[in-house]
Amino acid sequence: MTATAAPTVRPIPEFEGVHDVWPRGDRLEAVREAAARYRERFLAQGTIRAIRSIDIAAAPYPSRYAFQGYNLSLNPMISIINRMFVIQFEGFDGELKTLVWEPTVAAGSAEAPFYAKLQRLAGDFLADKVFAKYYNDPDEVLPRLGLRNSDVDYVSFDHLHVQDVRMIMGSDRVIPGEREPRAPLFPGAKLLVHREELATLESPHPMQWAWYVDGGMDGVPAERLEVLDGDVELGVGVSLLWTPGHTDGNHSLVVNMPDGVWVSSENGMAADSWQPELSKIPGVKQQARFFNREVVLNANTLEDSLDQYDSMVKEKTMASRSSRDPRWLQIIPSSECADWKRQWPVVPTFTHGGLDYGKISTRRA
Repeated sequence: MTATAAPTVRPIPEFEGVHDVWPRGDRLEAVREAAARYRERFLAQGTIRAIRSIDIAAAPYPSRYAFQGYNLSLNPMISIINRMFVIQFEGFDGELKTLVWEPTVAAGSAEAPFYAKLQRLAGDFLADKVFAKYYNDPDEVLPRLGLRNSDVDYVSFDHLHVQDVRMIMGSDRVIPGEREPRAPLFPGAKLLVHREELATLESPHPMQWAWYVDGGMDGVPAERLEVLDGDVELGVGVSLLWTPGHTDGNHSLVVNMPDGVWVSSENGMAADSWQPELSKIPGVKQQARFFNREVVLNANTLEDSLDQYDSMVKEKTMASRSSRDPRWLQIIPSSECADWKRQWPVVPTFTHGGLDYGKISTRRA
């Protein structure tokens, strides 16, 4: 599959060349310094128009992955809650833009080899009733906000683990077991995808295989893709920062709001992940201190743990302090460790909850 590079975004020069710095300790500091420089310019550009977060589904997840094996756990499985964000902002052409971030379709995620095998091992009751919970379907959210699905300009995910892109962006081929090609959930939208992530889907390594849906891009029309390289700005108050490590093409959402900069990422599973020194999850603070580490990785895939560490430092350098509790940075996981009693003591020490700012509006308005 081929697609042209995105013409509607701007590269971020502050990060140019930082991933080529050597040795690795110097690279980490180069990433941190570049993020600090860019943060000042990003803050001065202005804020987004509006944002809403919506819980989509809770899914089972091995607790040993969630906090890099640092946590002490009574239960080998926890649940993580997938969030979708609807963001409106002014594009560089002066027009109102709508981005839907992380519109996970649960039926597609179940096709990923890891979850398909887990379903067979755990059975329907454990997989679907105990660990899973379904809140909203992505295609039903926008009408409740006063928008049509056709009002969406962009769709994006931090990475494409467990995503069947055909079920979101549509396909001109019939998905096995169905009768006709899938129509897109958001007919006017393009998928913003990093070039490295697209390449992984075309030819996954065995170490990547368990988390990608086989054939998940088959028949997705190239004209529905906008392929990104590196770090980019989408418009006023919205950027996608390249944060490799968890996957090669991982990128993180960064938005500027009146209360400061927010970051959405799946590099970590809770606020604890970026600030383990504050964590009350048994083992997390102690292990991070022992190894002299300032972040704790979401470690289901260790494609490059050093890059992922650097990326999390990049994220925490960009984020502002919470107005609710200034000890914590405004980083909200796109898939967050659930705060459920049954998985105690592996529950977040602090959670931001959802984001709700501004007024979602149509172009006509």
